[in-house]
Amino acid sequence: MRRLFKSSAAIIGILLILVLVIQFVVLLPLPNSSLKSGNYRSNTYYSKTPTIMIPGWGGNTTTYHQMTNYFEKNDYAQKVITVWVSPTGTVKTSGNYTDQRNALIQVLYNWNYNATYHPQVHQLTHVLQVLHNRYHINRMNVIAHSYGGTEFIHAYMGSKQLQRQIQLRNIVFLGVPVEESFGVKVKFVPNLNRKSKDRNFHQLERQMKSWNPNSTVKILNIMGGTDDEVPRIQSEMLQTLVKVHPDIQYRQVIVPKTNHFQLHDRTVILQRVAKMLWVKR
Repeated sequence: MRRLFKSSAAIIGILLILVLVIQFVVLLPLPNSSLKSGNYRSNTYYSKTPTIMIPGWGGNTTTYHQMTNYFEKNDYAQKVITVWVSPTGTVKTSGNYTDQRNALIQVLYNWNYNATYHPQVHQLTHVLQVLHNRYHINRMNVIAHSYGGTEFIHAYMGSKQLQRQIQLRNIVFLGVPVEESFGVKVKFVPNLNRKSKDRNFHQLERQMKSWNPNSTVKILNIMGGTDDEVPRIQSEMLQTLVKVHPDIQYRQVIVPKTNHFQLHDRTVILQRVAKMLWVKR
């Protein structure tokens, strides 16, 4: 019996070490880059507004690897900072932001395997406050996948301080659920919000109504045509939230033959995101 106990303890110890090693590896940041003015594209607008890249549940450094490489290879943007946030809200950063043009900021949660997204809402709120206080970022674009977008909208709408301090410009949501009581068989119709049983969604409704946008906000809501992880209706309900502000420019796109995890990898989507954020119109 004692031998069995020792063997079990050893196996558990090995598994724990393996998990810690894997978690360490997936939190290694993408390398910082430098966007040279001599390589600027003639059809691209280069501004001092940075873009925050937020992963979803279980997301890590691999989430935006392909997207970041595409932006940098095509001279659209450069990754300049990595932000790690712990479950307690402690924020650590690597890199620097000094008004570089089209800067990308990579957010990594040290642990984002919780049963709900609420712990990450708290953590992301700390991240946004640090970006404002430490790097004087007072306006931003956002790219968020899955629960990363859910966390962002709850963090921003739940903080009057952030709303005063940081202007939102262009927001790209990739398969982001904002209402989770509806299933795959539900089709979007006007006033569907009245049938929602999602308390978090109704909280967002109230917060959205009291929000006074202090800048022109554009939202691109991208969904996968074969997304089995997030029912389309749960993302489509975003249009119900934003309709209280007619000045918000909202568009939603369904990309055929695209699953939940291809939303941040497929070239056709990367091209659309780059066009939304930086390409001159």
